[in-house]
Formats: sequence, structure tokens, C-alpha cells
Amino acid sequence: MATVRTARTNWEGDLTGGAGVVHFESSGRPDAEVTWAARSQDANGKTSPEELIAAAHSSCFSMALSAGLAKAGTPPQSLDTSAEVTFDPAAGGITKIRLTVRGDVPGISAEEFNAAAADAKANCPVSKALGAVQDITVDAALK
Repeated sequence: MATVRTARTNWEGDLTGGAGVVHFESSGRPDAEVTWAARSQDANGKTSPEELIAAAHSSCFSMALSAGLAKAGTPPQSLDTSAEVTFDPAAGGITKIRLTVRGDVPGISAEEFNAAAADAKANCPVSKALGAVQDITVDAALK
């Protein structure tokens, strides 16, 4: 069954001097302020599209890795995943995403964990949606 999630942004002003508010309508999470400066310089308590992509990618990857490990008979006790999204306006936008995961997975070798992480990176829906980003890497290690 397909699901639909909705977020909405109200933006006022031009790109560099304006500001917006992201409303997480599906979840009811607190609103988040967004500005060009937060995207291209210092965040100063505001979010950016790239931070939101990092949140989506790290959570999707963790779910995919957890599912793959469980399917292989080695469910994780814990996975700690971060996603670092590089935004370079001069290069045309998002140029790199680095996923880092540390897992507590009993009964699995480092090689098996790395293979499962590579599979999760290739097959999680957010990775697939971000296919235009040529440089997506994963650094996986057991705790």
C-alpha cells in the first residue's frame, strides 16, 4: 500500500535575504526555519534542504540495513548511522553524500556487515531517489 507524506514551506523574500518555515504536516513535528545562509554558511539554529536529506537518508539506510541483516538471520542489536551531505552551489548543488554506520550485530563478520551495508546503500528508496548524486559512499564497521 502506498503512503503519502507531506511537508510544506512558506517562503518570504528573495533567495539571499528571505526566509522560510518548513511545516511537517504529516508528522506534526515542530516547524523548522530555513534560510539561504543556513544552507550555504552557518546554520545558526536553522535547517536546510541538505540537512533534511541527510535525515531522510540516514533513517532510510538504517531501515534497509536492519531489514537486510534480519533477512540474513543476523538482526542488529543497534545501528548508528549518520549522513553527511555536501552542498556546493558553484558545482550545481549536492555533490557528495557520505553514510557512516556503526553496528552491533552479533554473529556477523566485518566482511558480511560491509556487504550488507553496500546492499542497503544501493537499494534503500532514498538512495535510489538521490541517484543523480554521483558520489555516495558508505563507511561501515562493527562496534
